[in-house]
Amino acid sequence: MDKRIYLCLAHMSGKEQAFIKEAFDTNWVVPLGPNVNAFEDELKHFVGQDKEVVALSAGTAAIHLGLIQLGVGAGDEVICQSFTFCASANPVAYQGAKPVFVDSEEDTWNMDPVLLEEAIKDRILKIGKKPKAILPVHLYGMPARIDEICAIAAKYEIPVLEDAAEALGSEFKGQKCGTFGTFGVLSFNGNKMITTSGGGALIVPDESTKKQTMFYATQAREPFPHYQHEKIGYNYRMSNICAGIGRGQMTVLDEHIAHHRHVHALYENAFEGVDGITLKSNPDDRFNANYWLSTILIDPVKTGTTYDEVRCKLDEQGIETRPLWKPMHLQPVYATNPCYVNGVSERLFNMGLCIPAGPWVTDEDVVYIVEQIKGCCKK
Repeated sequence: MDKRIYLCLAHMSGKEQAFIKEAFDTNWVVPLGPNVNAFEDELKHFVGQDKEVVALSAGTAAIHLGLIQLGVGAGDEVICQSFTFCASANPVAYQGAKPVFVDSEEDTWNMDPVLLEEAIKDRILKIGKKPKAILPVHLYGMPARIDEICAIAAKYEIPVLEDAAEALGSEFKGQKCGTFGTFGVLSFNGNKMITTSGGGALIVPDESTKKQTMFYATQAREPFPHYQHEKIGYNYRMSNICAGIGRGQMTVLDEHIAHHRHVHALYENAFEGVDGITLKSNPDDRFNANYWLSTILIDPVKTGTTYDEVRCKLDEQGIETRPLWKPMHLQPVYATNPCYVNGVSERLFNMGLCIPAGPWVTDEDVVYIVEQIKGCCKK
């Protein structure tokens, strides 16, 4: 095949340039302006639940500002999902706090509620205080068991900071991911459901929290005619240019989500009955994943091959794939952190691949990808 098939390549609506031109024409090229305000309003309308949204420079910045507003600081512990990208946990370390890692459950690959409660009890026993926050992730767009997680959080009166960076448009019981916790996080990185080039957003509970988030995101400048700073702030606001891209992307968001789900359905049909290849799908009708990336598990015994052999062969055939996230409790940087594991994420890491699902992936591409994967199987 001549062309290369990428996991999730950015797809422009064609309307982005008009919003960007408007920003240039009106000289709004700074980290505030009409596009930022409008993009936040559109996101607020999309996620619902009477939430407010603050557009920021990255999803990582959103997690950081959420932690700050939850009072996370030196000596605190935050329960984090182990099976995820490092950006979910790193901001905890920015604050001088310690990530405590909890493994996944089989149905969603996300934070295991049973282990979560065990971890909370054990941390209280070991250090004499409860974790300051809980940071679950909706991995690859698959909703976590967020109702169970939030119920446990409420039982121990621990706030939830919900990482929905990969889950824009995903729903649990009809409610958008990112709106269950005290705070929710979105990402608009180049390979996400929509992009602003780089960028992210913090979903917040109300207008006053939105103002406070914007305060911290703009160097914590106090309302004086001179520059006065009583708290440490950050340069985290989204630029009006990037927000212009986001506004154009919002016009195709529903289309993008529908396409990812369509591609997943094609994979589901194609892999049905293929022994040793398991496609990750919604566990039941409460879950409605956006399928940001489609993911498969490759059983080496049943297929006679490994996920890494498949990855290398697909790469030779012009197909981009990626191993599943290496769990945080296995990362050298977090080797000494407390962790509560059950073996699920380690097993998934050693068996799984992300396969192309983005807006540029055609029905014909899916047929070709499946053919190549099946061709790797030696049994």
